[in-house]
Amino acid sequence: MTSLPYTAILLDLDGTITDSAPGITDTLAYTFAALGRQVPDADELLRYVGPPILDSFRDRAGMTLDERMRALEIYRERYLDRGAYDAVLYPGMGELVRDIAEAGIPLSLATSKPELPATLMLEHFTIAQHFTIITGASADETRSAKADVVAEALVRLRAMDADLSRPVMVGDRVHDVEGAAAHGIPTIAVRWGYGDDAEHAHAVAVADDVAALRGLLGL
Repeated sequence: MTSLPYTAILLDLDGTITDSAPGITDTLAYTFAALGRQVPDADELLRYVGPPILDSFRDRAGMTLDERMRALEIYRERYLDRGAYDAVLYPGMGELVRDIAEAGIPLSLATSKPELPATLMLEHFTIAQHFTIITGASADETRSAKADVVAEALVRLRAMDADLSRPVMVGDRVHDVEGAAAHGIPTIAVRWGYGDDAEHAHAVAVADDVAALRGLLGL
């Protein structure tokens, strides 16, 4: 195990393990329509994928706190019913998650999606069992910023006596890079998600495909 470059791995979900955009953007369109608001265009809706949803309702839609909480209520009901399953695994990611587990490397999900839908999604793709722990946003969204999710993942891994001497984050958005950096953790960015090269500027490395990511993880 000492020959591997990293002793623990934190994995983002949307845009890293799964292409979740169809279910998220469809649910967002439903939410805006239910609120009597104009539905943003497809490119704008895609910008909601990745960051904490309440932050996006505030920063992108200009909603008040009450409006955001109402939007979240509508969004969650629809997403848990339909949207969470409107996603696909990126080719090779299911096998990579399995191989990380088989290599004995502690593995935590680290997503700004609440833990319930995140867990349901991983179970849907039959890969939940490969994760040491599943860490996401709290149900009340008080833990949703990526830095806070990473902090919780580290607490849970440490409680399991995981070796955290050389952890790494794997994600597709700037929120992953910055959230991990807040704890001194490097990020490997992946190009198949929803981020762009500017968002990956401070990543320790960028993987063009899953084979490249395997190499960077020493698998």
